[in-house]
Amino acid sequence: MKGATGVVTIIGGGLAGSEAAFYAAKNGLKTVVYEMKPEKFSPAHTLSTLGELVCSNSLKSEGRENASGLLKEEMRLLGSIILEAADATRVPAGNSLAVDRGAFSSFITGRLEEMGVEIIRQDVSELPGDRPLVIATGPLTTGGLAARLQALIGKKNLFFYDAVSPVVYGDSIDMDRAFFGSRYNKGGDDYINCPLNEDEYGVFVKELLGARAVLPHDFESTPLFEGCMPIEAMAGRGPKTLMFGPLRPVGLIDPRTGKRPFAVVQLRMENSAGTLYNMVGFQTKLAFSEQARVFRMIPALENAEFARYGKLHRNTYMDSPGVISRTLQLRKERGLFFAGQITGVEGYCESAVAGIVAGMNAVRFCRGREPVAPPPSTMTGALLEHISTSTGGAFQPMNANFGLLPQGEKKPGGRRKRRLDQADSALEAMKAWQNEILENLPLI
Repeated sequence: MKGATGVVTIIGGGLAGSEAAFYAAKNGLKTVVYEMKPEKFSPAHTLSTLGELVCSNSLKSEGRENASGLLKEEMRLLGSIILEAADATRVPAGNSLAVDRGAFSSFITGRLEEMGVEIIRQDVSELPGDRPLVIATGPLTTGGLAARLQALIGKKNLFFYDAVSPVVYGDSIDMDRAFFGSRYNKGGDDYINCPLNEDEYGVFVKELLGARAVLPHDFESTPLFEGCMPIEAMAGRGPKTLMFGPLRPVGLIDPRTGKRPFAVVQLRMENSAGTLYNMVGFQTKLAFSEQARVFRMIPALENAEFARYGKLHRNTYMDSPGVISRTLQLRKERGLFFAGQITGVEGYCESAVAGIVAGMNAVRFCRGREPVAPPPSTMTGALLEHISTSTGGAFQPMNANFGLLPQGEKKPGGRRKRRLDQADSALEAMKAWQNEILENLPLI
């Protein structure tokens, strides 16, 4: 392809950048990684090595009945350096994959150096002209590079804070205590409405105000803009504030009573399949365990299962559906790839698998091959499909979850059995896809 240099250049040596570098190097290409550490550290980083875990040392569950476990199995099929490092440096953590942070990061750095990856230790403020170029600068992209990205993709397409509401699985909502409808019947059955009576509302607000919040890092002291005010902060302004905000009942009639509820929590469809629903206006800084406890006090959500918890923190990410394709290429420049959290994926493994796919397609670009992506019937492909084509309203970062996968016919056996069936189908689809492209470019 025009513009290919035969060298894969990567900005950022986090999980995604490390995966992209590993893939390119093992496929025989000269690979260059620009990493600003130790010349410059973000407030979240302390190690000079690559692939540093800045929050938890856990990569979540390994059980394939969990979305994170399924994603790991797909990553193993794709040949992940992150999981190779995790297996070599793991510490006891039950059914979760947890690691020794320092040893994990050192393993990744050493492995890439052994493979001949050139690591240039400098901060990058200008985009190199080399193509293919993989941008994997993570959620704290700042300074000159952030300005260049804004100029490249458009200022309105790059966000610097993350106001995320929880997402629940549609099949865990109690529809005997909820109803479909829009305010004043405008828009059809666009929302699921979860009513509360006066006593239920009072208990909910009391528990909300007493719930434990996550203490922010110094670098996450995000201003509380009115448009992304945490729901607990709104409740703190007065006991009935929420009734004039996200829980306002005006324009809604409960068909079972024929009356307007005292308060209403609205759920908006998060994906076109209707398997995921966003809790409208529920961005929050509460600890995840507290979100589960308090939000399940909403009657229709008593047994809710959360695909994603809410949060409000510093994060740089793109409005990816209008900017990149599912192959992680910039739509207007095929030699420019993005990977990791800047694409709008959320989580360690989600970031890493985006790095694998970006690295794969950077290699294919060098070799004059068309880009590829796993099918949406895999967890990897479904995640990339979501971030590149989502039409569920304002785009927000997303982690791996079973609501992204094709649902198929419901069979007896409960939620766990359905999840395992979905996982089996996804892994079969990943293996079939690998066999299809193997002749064009080996994966390992």
